[in-house]
Amino acid sequence: MEEPKHVRRVRYRGTHPHTYQEKYKELEPERYAEDVAHILESGKTPAGTHIPICVREILEFLQIRPGQTGLDATLGYGGHAQKMLERLGGSGHLFAIDVDAVESAKTQERLRALGYGPEILTIQHRSFADADTVAPGKKFDFVLADLGVSSMQIDNPERGFSFQYDGPLDLRLDSSRGITAAERLRELSEAELADLLRENADEPYAAEIAGQVRRVLRAGGSLDTTKALAKAVADALPALPAGERRDVVKRSCQRTFQALRIDVNGEFEALYQFLNKLPDVLCSGGRAAILTFHSGEDRLVKKAFQQHSREGLYRETAREVLRPSAEECFRNPRARSAKLRWAIRA
Repeated sequence: MEEPKHVRRVRYRGTHPHTYQEKYKELEPERYAEDVAHILESGKTPAGTHIPICVREILEFLQIRPGQTGLDATLGYGGHAQKMLERLGGSGHLFAIDVDAVESAKTQERLRALGYGPEILTIQHRSFADADTVAPGKKFDFVLADLGVSSMQIDNPERGFSFQYDGPLDLRLDSSRGITAAERLRELSEAELADLLRENADEPYAAEIAGQVRRVLRAGGSLDTTKALAKAVADALPALPAGERRDVVKRSCQRTFQALRIDVNGEFEALYQFLNKLPDVLCSGGRAAILTFHSGEDRLVKKAFQQHSREGLYRETAREVLRPSAEECFRNPRARSAKLRWAIRA
């Protein structure tokens, strides 16, 4: 049998990789553990990976014990799932779901390699809006939902989640369904886009950005890439003082991408359904922890917990949000906006 021909990797120019595809050491963390550890020590997230947030706080609240049954409603890279599986100690079961079939398949492979087989871990491709269909007839002792977009999704320019890299303006968590953000922009009127930016991201320059987007499209321009949309946002804000402009434009870009991502994926609608179903999937005394990353999500979680407490469905809920420590935020800057709320089933 003829041996496969060895193909050398494409070497990057200069001394450091600049593109996502060039970061071969980060994208193969199992082979380059020392290099990845060095990246982590510098306070950065290696490309193609994700650092779980508030792990200590989540585990302290959930109080996971061997023999219990739990649900990770947003599997992602599997960092939280791995820690929860460790607490189960080989006894019990963890169900895990995610709308991103591409990343959840990779995560399943990693977790299976660590010894977590189907006898203790079941992974399904579905939205947490369908939490009640994950394990019919079963109630969960603990449930976790981390509502943040995973770093490996943000870092990959092909997914279109970040204006830091040029790529297709997609923003779909499940790339097999729905329309892209670029297609959605072509559907929206100027007024509808302005409302979307305000409602989903509290964007103060919503009217200006919506107006510029429509001008570009009416003139026959294209907003099919992340950089093209970022330029439209920047062009919408010309009258800012030079010393402030860079930071203001950056924040408006972040909010614009956030608002579109929420809309394209129906995130608020899915969260609303999940929060309404959550009491029904928890057993008596079951614990739920939800990690949010912007005010819109947090408001929905807070209101749902308060309403279900008044209805007698929860015996106790978090009075104040828990936040990552200063040390964690230094090690992982993407943790800065995280807020953790919890509830205990009556």
